[in-house]
Amino acid sequence: MNPSEFIRVKICCISSVDEAALAIKYGASAIGLVSKMPSGPGIIDEKLITEIVKTIPPPVSTFLLTSEINAEDIINLQRKTKVNTLQLVDFVSYDELRKLRKELPSIKLVQVIHVLGENSVKKAKSVEPFVDALLLDSGNPNLEVKVLGGTGKQHNWELSKKIRKEVNIPLFLAGGLNPQNVTDAIKSVHPFGLDVCTGVRNKGNLDEEKLKLFLKEINKANSK
Repeated sequence: MNPSEFIRVKICCISSVDEAALAIKYGASAIGLVSKMPSGPGIIDEKLITEIVKTIPPPVSTFLLTSEINAEDIINLQRKTKVNTLQLVDFVSYDELRKLRKELPSIKLVQVIHVLGENSVKKAKSVEPFVDALLLDSGNPNLEVKVLGGTGKQHNWELSKKIRKEVNIPLFLAGGLNPQNVTDAIKSVHPFGLDVCTGVRNKGNLDEEKLKLFLKEINKANSK
């Protein structure tokens, strides 16, 4: 396989040092840590996020999921937790993204695009120059109580595929992925990486068997 086609895996909603270790044991190249959100699973406090980050070996990326849209607030979160990647789950303005770039030049920025329709394609293209990667997810930031991820629901992969063709930065696919559909997701979208939370959990806890099955399917794809 061409190295550029190698599928990376981010295990999200990590809630303990043990869960992080389990994800890394089975080959996760990134973990996701969920800070304060209006809704959704996996939310933990900043102190615990910081403790988990301290245990992560350097090759593994640490993503902080934040719903903050003000650059100063996001910068403060990063400096407290020491994560190396910021996953912006709400839409951050271009001026605020420029501030993040200036103040945190070594920190990677990943903008979440909630795939709701053709407008999602336009939004992805418009934000591309300001971030290092995009993450396509299910959810709806337009609701009274915003749904910004962790839905366990699949969105329209045809739109995701269209976005992937339109942008030239790495693209992660999320939303309703599980061991049963992950192979189809790879074939349909050909993302840089996959992001999973609820699909490898049981009653909110990271499930070792589901995790093994999920990674097994990705390893099959990577060995072709």
